[in-house]
Parts: sequence; structure tokens; C-alpha cells
Amino acid sequence: MKKLLTIMSTSVLMMLLSLGTAFAEGAEAAAEVAAIDTGDTTFILLSAALVMLMTPGLALFYGGMVRTKNVLSTLMQSFFIIGLITVQWVLWGYSLSFGPDINHFIGSLAWFGLNDVGQLPNPDYAATIPHLLFMVFQCMFAIITAALITGSFAERMRFSAFAVFIVIWATVVYDPLAHWVWGVGGWMREMGILDFAGGTVVHISSGISGLIVALFIGKRKGYGTEIMLPHHLPMTLIGASLLWFGWFGFNAGSALSASGLAVSAFVVTHVAAAAATLAWVLTEWLYHGKPTILGAASGCVAGLVAITPAAGFVSVIPAIIIGLAGGAICFFAVSILKTKLGYDDALDAFGVHGIGGTWGAIATGLFASTAVNPAGADGLFFGNPDLVLTQLFGVAVTWVFAAVMTFIILKVISVFMQVRSDESHEDIGLDIAEHGERGYTYQDITAGSPLAFSHIASQSEPINSSVLQPSHSKSH
Repeated sequence: MKKLLTIMSTSVLMMLLSLGTAFAEGAEAAAEVAAIDTGDTTFILLSAALVMLMTPGLALFYGGMVRTKNVLSTLMQSFFIIGLITVQWVLWGYSLSFGPDINHFIGSLAWFGLNDVGQLPNPDYAATIPHLLFMVFQCMFAIITAALITGSFAERMRFSAFAVFIVIWATVVYDPLAHWVWGVGGWMREMGILDFAGGTVVHISSGISGLIVALFIGKRKGYGTEIMLPHHLPMTLIGASLLWFGWFGFNAGSALSASGLAVSAFVVTHVAAAAATLAWVLTEWLYHGKPTILGAASGCVAGLVAITPAAGFVSVIPAIIIGLAGGAICFFAVSILKTKLGYDDALDAFGVHGIGGTWGAIATGLFASTAVNPAGADGLFFGNPDLVLTQLFGVAVTWVFAAVMTFIILKVISVFMQVRSDESHEDIGLDIAEHGERGYTYQDITAGSPLAFSHIASQSEPINSSVLQPSHSKSH
């Protein structure tokens, strides 16, 4: 009996100890969950959704600027990237970009397949939202960056080569840059380079890489001798409008909280885009005699690009200056520089994103203020000229790294597959040649494809064969 009582009392004591430990663990877990701010979480969820919308918006923006025979291939590249980069990001891209630091150069693969990336916060990056939410917010940045590159080589790259290039580029260019600038332990972050939402990581890297691809594969057939007009400017305007709308999530969301800093980033983003729209249109009006809707759409995007690195560090008046200068600078890059140098940056990814991102990164060194963001630094006009030199160094490193790595990737890929489309495929358009479908079902004389008229001919009077001959002096 005595032995039984001893066993029972021991068991009860062990149960009480276990309950105490369980309550302690439960209290600790509850405290961690309590650290999640529902307002911040809601805001970043919405911001992530806005940034996701930017890539379909970019597809429309680019799609309207190409010729009819290439609209679907252009849309397909951006849309396909959403799926392609999402999978890459979840498997290894996020871990390389934000995972535990290795020698200030790259993240480890400790978070491969989102291992240890769950619903609790990660205090290193976002202490008030789930780690999983920070991951998917950053995923949308990786997606839009890869999609931006496609504007430079539009209408002339094989889809298979494009897909392989994008995966490798994201892994060896975007992920290291993201870690250098934003990752805990990244060397550019530690030396004080400021990039609030992607001037170097997103825009310079994509613009420079796009230019290298365009130079590597050469100009479009007929470039400089044929008229290559945008086929659907209303589509381009819709795309620009969606980009402007989504950019609020891009920049304001980078505050990672529903805070005053997010509001400031939202306001300066809008103001800079508005100022750049005015600057581009007015500059174009002075130089070419007419203001165009394509110029207005391009100007707004230029302003959004320019303000991106500075959005969390500058106030409203500097944002107006950044936007005005950004609109004019990008206009000259697109209308003057490209013409003089003769490269075929088809949809001006380099002229807008490469040049606009460069100006924005430098402008951050001029106008940044700790009064706006104590976690930043003061720039030249607030008594710290060293920040300009730091920003210039960051720009130079990004230019060189993106250019060299992109060229190496292309050289390696070209050993194993054909990168550029055949001339015959360019003649009929990549929609038919690469994807076997057409964007429109009405007559398109300039596409030079009899498939364009098969459904019409079967339901109408016979068509004079002379009108079906493709015109090689004009392309739409």
C-alpha cells in the first residue's frame, strides 16, 4: 500500500511539473503570436497583392507597345514569370536572398523550400508580421524584376532560351543583390547603401541586364529601316495605370508596417510619378512638337522608378524634384541616347529602369533625411556628402555585376541552345512561331500570315490576293 501511495504521489508530481512546463511553453508561444500586429499584417497582405498586380500590368504596358504579331508572346513572358519565379523563390531564391548570411555575400540554404519559414515573426526582417508574409511580399519583387528585363529583348528571343535565362538570372544576379542590399549581414547594407524598395536591386539590375541581352542577341529584323509602331496604346495606358496603382504596395509596403513611414512613402511615390508625367510630356512637347499618351505613360513609370530607392527617406518637395528630373532624364535616354548609340532596347527597359533607377539611387544620396526615417541617413543637402559617394559606389557595383553576370549567363546558354528566334519566325511573329496562337482574329496584313484571314475568307466574299501581300515597309 505504501509503495502504491509513493508511485501515485510521484505520478501526480510529474503531471503537475508537465502541466507547468506546458503552460510556460504555451505562454511563450502566445507571447510570440501576440507580437503579430493584425493591422500590419493586413497592410502587407494587401501590399503583396498590389505588387503581384504590377506584373500583369507590366504585361499590358509592354504588350501594347509591340507589333500585333508579337502581343501574345510579350504577354506570355510576364505572365509565365509569375509562375516560374514563384517556384524558384519558394525552393531556393528566398533562402539565398534573406537566409542566414554566409560571409556577407549570400544567404545559406537553411530556408530551402521555406524550411523554418512559418507563421511566427522573424525579428530580423519584420517583427510584427508572419515570416511567411514577408517571404511572399518579397517574392512579388523578384517576379516583377525578372519581368522588367523582357522589355529590352521583346519580339526576338526564343521562349525556351528566355525561360532558362530567367531562372539562372534570378539565382545568380537578383538573389545575391537582394542579399547584399537587404539581407541581414549583406555587405552593401552594412556599408550604408540606401535602397528602400529596389532602385539598385530591382531597376538598375533589370535595366542593365536587359540592355546586355539586347546587345547580345542583336537588333530586331528591320530595326531602323521599318516603322515599328505600338499596336495598341490603350492597352499600354491600362498597363501603366495598373503599375501606378500597384506601386503603392511596392513602395509604401516596404515600410513593413501600417505606419507614418508607409504613409510618407505612399505620398512621395504618387507625387514623383505625377511630376515625372508632367516633365516627360512637356519635354517631349518641346522637342517633338506634340504631347503623346505613350510619353505620359512612360513618364509616370519613370517617376515611379526614380522615387523607389528614395521613397522611405525623402519628403514631398525632394520627391517632386526627383520626379521632374527623372521624367526629363529618362526621356533623353529613350529619345536621344538610344538613337545616337543605335542599340535596340525594344521597349526601353534600360532607358526607363536602368537610367531611372540610377538617378533615383543617386538622388537618395542627395535628399535622404533622418527626419523622415531615423533608420536611414542624411544626404548631401542635409549635411552628409559621404552618402552620395556611398550611393554612387552602390550604383557602380550593381551596373558591373549585372552586366558581367548577364553576359556570362548568355554565353553559357548559347552553347546549349539557340537564344534568338529565326528570321522566318520574326517575319510571321512569335505568337504563331513560338506559341501557335494569335492575339487578334481580324485581318493583319503586316503580320504576313495566311492564318490571319482563314476565318474571314470562309464567311465573306473572295478577297483579292493582292491585298494579302505583307508590307515590309511598315509594321504595326
